[in-house]
Amino acid sequence: MSHKRAKDVLPDELIAIIQGYVDGEYVYIPRKSGSERSWGEQSGARKTLDERNKEICERFKCGWKKEQLAAAYHLSVKSIERIVYKRE
Repeated sequence: MSHKRAKDVLPDELIAIIQGYVDGEYVYIPRKSGSERSWGEQSGARKTLDERNKEICERFKCGWKKEQLAAAYHLSVKSIERIVYKRE
């Protein structure tokens, strides 16, 4: 989420009205319904994790042990199990 200065994006009249409610405070304005983004969509984190998890599954199918995968990816064995058994 980026921050923008109100006077850069809102008309002066609207700023004056908002100042009647909150003066000099931060206000969060949520996205319009239907234009929300899921976690990691903007930063690419979701895509990175999906690619990592796919790689973990492929290595598991090739014979890597859960303990080896946990050490290689710095995850717990339980996390590896969640990843590989979810995708099978």
